[in-house]
Amino acid sequence: MAVPMRLRFFLLCLVWALLRPGAAAEDGEHPSGGGSSSIIFASLGSRSDNAFDIFTLPFRGRSSPINELRLTDGRSLNFNGHFPSTSSSGVPLLSLLSNQTLIRTADEAPPVPPSLELIYVTERNGTWRIYYDAVYYEAERKTRSRAALETTVRVQIPLVGGAGDGVSMKDKPTLSGGHLIYVSTHEDAGEPRTSWAAVYSTELRTGLTRRLTPYGVADFSPAVSPSGVWTAVASYGEVGWGGEVEELGTDIYVFLSRDGSERVKAVEHGGWPCWVDDRTLFFHRRGSDGWWSVHRAVLPSEGPVTPETVVTHRVTPPGLHAFTPATSPGNKDFIAVATRRPGSDFRHVEIFDLVRGEFRELTRLVSPRTHHFNPFISPDSRRVGYHKCRGGANGPETSPHFLLENVRSPVPGLSLFRVDGSFPSFSPAGDRIAYVKFPGVYVVNRDGSGRREVYSGTAFSTAWDPVRAGVVYTSTGPTFATETTHVDIISIAADNADGPVVKKLTTNGKNNAFPALSPDGKWIVFRSGRSGHKNLYIMDAVEGEMGRLQRLTKGPWTDTMCAWSPDGEWIAFASDRSKPGSGSFELYLIHPNGTGLRKLVQSGLAGRTNHPYFSPDGQSLVFTSDYAGVSAEPISNPHHYQPYGEIFTIKLDGSNLRRLTHNSFEDGTPAWGPAYIRPRDVELPNYGARCEFEDCHWLNEIPRKGFAGSHPGSAIARPQCGGS
Repeated sequence: MAVPMRLRFFLLCLVWALLRPGAAAEDGEHPSGGGSSSIIFASLGSRSDNAFDIFTLPFRGRSSPINELRLTDGRSLNFNGHFPSTSSSGVPLLSLLSNQTLIRTADEAPPVPPSLELIYVTERNGTWRIYYDAVYYEAERKTRSRAALETTVRVQIPLVGGAGDGVSMKDKPTLSGGHLIYVSTHEDAGEPRTSWAAVYSTELRTGLTRRLTPYGVADFSPAVSPSGVWTAVASYGEVGWGGEVEELGTDIYVFLSRDGSERVKAVEHGGWPCWVDDRTLFFHRRGSDGWWSVHRAVLPSEGPVTPETVVTHRVTPPGLHAFTPATSPGNKDFIAVATRRPGSDFRHVEIFDLVRGEFRELTRLVSPRTHHFNPFISPDSRRVGYHKCRGGANGPETSPHFLLENVRSPVPGLSLFRVDGSFPSFSPAGDRIAYVKFPGVYVVNRDGSGRREVYSGTAFSTAWDPVRAGVVYTSTGPTFATETTHVDIISIAADNADGPVVKKLTTNGKNNAFPALSPDGKWIVFRSGRSGHKNLYIMDAVEGEMGRLQRLTKGPWTDTMCAWSPDGEWIAFASDRSKPGSGSFELYLIHPNGTGLRKLVQSGLAGRTNHPYFSPDGQSLVFTSDYAGVSAEPISNPHHYQPYGEIFTIKLDGSNLRRLTHNSFEDGTPAWGPAYIRPRDVELPNYGARCEFEDCHWLNEIPRKGFAGSHPGSAIARPQCGGS
């Protein structure tokens, strides 16, 4: 009996899904080889907090919820989309992907060309990847209910990214002529605090990948010209990252898409380029008046391309912020932009009429109290896409909130998790986790059960007593405070039958913080400002400083965020002693008797390397750092405290520096536990509202007259997550 085409297609997808390499690992099987332990860390931003999907609205007609289509799956973290062009023969781009693995289909794919095709960035199982979706829906239906949109058929295919494939970053991908052009951070730049972000081109039929960015520079926000010949990027060139957290100090460079050659600087001071034709592109920058605006650049038709030969002018007017422009091939009538208007707390997508010089609102009319990010336009100029939070007014909430969110680990035998809080630590047996959720300290079983608050005050850092069961230590008081601010170390007997018992261990209140226990449970090393500078001290673990107190480090600098090795031989800590007061922290080791001081991690100029924590065998440290620089333009991301912070490990002899996370969130305060937790998400039920976050905080202020904004961006120091 003949098998129908739809059924054959469905069965093929199912077989590929089951037999593809790595399928078992994605289902949470214990990886082979290596040790068996887990690292948990805090992350300012995650799938739980940023439940993004990609949506689209038509340009024509009324902008309303009934006309808005959700294009992505409603479960993953999906963002930064691109509508690829269908081939001239009318064959869908699905035909280009014959050698790729279809990992999922919502239903049988109809034997007709897809209604829409989409390239986008997604996070699944804690791994950043770029996906292709073929989306099918009934275009002729007169009335589309929300329920009808939820049953849209889609075929999803991973293109690049994932463990072992390199990492596709949170930046915009483009498909052109069978080549995917995107940003990845999988190659070490080789210098501290230097961005790993580089542009790559992968031929989808063969998988052949070529790096287009020269070594020694960082490229962001790639855009391919309509012909596919040229790619434009926002780039540091050879200047490098200056620590900017608002506008990166980038210029616009142009090079050949095929191999990265003929690279030239086209525009000084600009980011997020997009092409109309092979000689005209748009970009954004923050002007001297403080407003983010979109500019047009026209490249010369003959002769060399230089900032002097490229003609630029401002397109959008002052009085509102306009950024991340989007164009479509040959369309010189309008662009799509994201805006922040004075008096509004939300970012919206609007159309700017280039002929009339007027804005037309789109997304505010659909969901006025939701952020909309990074618009993109279909090749026929009929639709605009963007990503925003799902849930609430946008339809049923389908994304769970996680206590532990699994992040795909690059190391066999080591599982990684984001925790729903900060300053996590494992109990001695690894079966429980303490963490801070401002305000308050919580204890929970590692499977998510038994969650309870054990301290209600403002606190930061947690550490378990290795000898006295159920005792947790923390520092209570304001974070990021001066030496004389009242902060004290307390112990919490969390398992007391009549409720937690709190004991104060320091008496002077002069910023005593970051307690860490010796492996025999007798001593606590901690940071204190009692001398006028933040240095390290050791005190009795039971009686506190009233029992015994001795000073470990001394100097006019800040020594902080300490950890005691499992064998008792070393104390690791972060310090700015190389440049006191600069905010630049590096990692040091010292013996508990004050001897053997040495630097372990060099942070680079003004860099931050913080929160060390020993591995269970005491041979390595995990820490958080901006060693890999910034990975995307901050303005293109939702609100982050700062646009960097990744998790690294290193051996105590300074060898084998390894990056564990690749994202544009701020990852910090890691802890390394003695037990292996299976790589599965642990859900927090009945969590409540979701996706409530600020846009970039620097957009909240209306620029003042005479604002002195200048290239290369605004380097404003922001404290690292961790209460130094």
